[in-house]
Amino acid sequence: MKKDLLTLTIVVLSVLNIFAQQNKLYNPTANAAVDIDAAVKKAAAENKFVLIQAGGNWYSWCIEFNRFSKADKQLDSIIKSSFVVYDLNYSKENMNENLFAQYGYAQRFGFPVFIILDGKGQRIHTQSSEYLEDGKKSYDQKKVLTFLEQWCPKALAPETYSKQ
Repeated sequence: MKKDLLTLTIVVLSVLNIFAQQNKLYNPTANAAVDIDAAVKKAAAENKFVLIQAGGNWYSWCIEFNRFSKADKQLDSIIKSSFVVYDLNYSKENMNENLFAQYGYAQRFGFPVFIILDGKGQRIHTQSSEYLEDGKKSYDQKKVLTFLEQWCPKALAPETYSKQ
């Protein structure tokens, strides 16, 4: 009986561990360079930009931004219509040092930090999340919306500003 209970406990814990690993926002074992190249190609094909949310599963503000932006219909809508999102891991397991160097050492702003790439993979903006917070325990909807609207493809398209 004890052996069966121990075996069942081990199986349950193993399943829970697998489930927890699959539900992590950031993947320290991912080949981020390859993934970002794919995101850039997808963004170019869909006339979008790439929104990189750099951070780690270790930091609650990184997880909170993901939750907050998906829970708000207006934010979720602009993100889906204007960006291909990639969660770039920064953790003791994998700091993605080459990518952070390529993107101007964005980690200097703290985490999460947002890096926007155009459809050619060129960095066009880096945003500290500090300016998007509500001063409490989450983010300010208006500040996040303004950030996304100011850095979406439409905002940077010349035809948006041409005289008619």
